Amino acid sequence: MAGVQGTAPLARREREHDLPRLWHVVLNVAGPEVPPPELRRGLERLAEDHPFLLTSRYAPDHAEIRYWEEARTLHDAAALALRLWGEHRRTAQLPAWEIVGLEVISRETYHQRLAEGYGPPPAVPIGVHPY
Repeated sequence: MAGVQGTAPLARREREHDLPRLWHVVLNVAGPEVPPPELRRGLERLAEDHPFLLTSRYAPDHAEIRYWEEARTLHDAAALALRLWGEHRRTAQLPAWEIVGLEVISRETYHQRLAEGYGPPPAVPIGVHPY
């Protein structure tokens, strides 16, 4: 009987591991300069296409996108993040820039960093803004 009770917490942890989690993503892209109004419109369209987009900052030759991704594992969240720019490039009319940086951290890590005074402050104001 003890063996059966000992497996219950393990089974619960395995089920919890299979559930999607929230991951905080910071995606950095860069490339040749584009007119800022054009880039802003593209980032605004991306925000409409992607429901968890928090904020985007941009300059003529680079941009940073911060958002929450729902995925089972960090690997899954990173894979989705690496596809975000390319998959939305045509529909959002984004420039043909390359991804130059990616950070994916768990929700718990994000909040721990904020509590300890590390990392960027929460994305306020939410939306698309120049650097």
